[in-house]
Amino acid sequence: MTKEEFIKEVEKLGLKVTDEELEKLDIIYNTLIETNKTMNLTRITAESDVYLKHFYDSLTLAKVYDLSKAKTLCDIGTGAGFPGLVLKIFYPNLEIALVDSLLKRVNYLNNLIDKLHLTGIKAYHNRAEDLIKEGKKFDIVTARAVANLPKLLLWTMPLVNKNGSFLAMKGNVTEELELSKDILKKHNWYINNKEIFTLPNKEDVRTILEIKNKA
Repeated sequence: MTKEEFIKEVEKLGLKVTDEELEKLDIIYNTLIETNKTMNLTRITAESDVYLKHFYDSLTLAKVYDLSKAKTLCDIGTGAGFPGLVLKIFYPNLEIALVDSLLKRVNYLNNLIDKLHLTGIKAYHNRAEDLIKEGKKFDIVTARAVANLPKLLLWTMPLVNKNGSFLAMKGNVTEELELSKDILKKHNWYINNKEIFTLPNKEDVRTILEIKNKA
């Protein structure tokens, strides 16, 4: 995906891409690639692939939810900062917590956040279970390529505000959905929205689930 293709596809999601946002994405890309030489952050390193499979993919949450209406977001198992870091650039008013269990990645992210001069976003060396014990709650909780759906539900749904949503970013989820039926029913959770699509390369299938609490 070229930068021109990225701009075109992101605009289809209802988002405008400014020069400032592109500059920030460039900083993320260059820092990611440089740091990846000494730290395992991503297997995806070609610029066109990063723009497609990290940057654009992060923004596809707009297909199921208008994030401009949310105030707080928690990105569980953020890894190299996707989707949370990219979401912050396009939704600057969103307060974002990036959560990861590896301290090296957390330090990388907080240094990158400083480099980007972003406020209202911070990376935390933590696990979802710890946040649950602390009673943390967010309007939106998201997770991308972290674990299977049954596990994810137990890690994320307790962190969701009463009227909030868990946005699960997955590939093919047919089997995982079947395995999640009992958990959803037991906890009074339900799938409010489901979007299945392919990335603009027409190869990678994605599914985004919006899961809410009935109570």
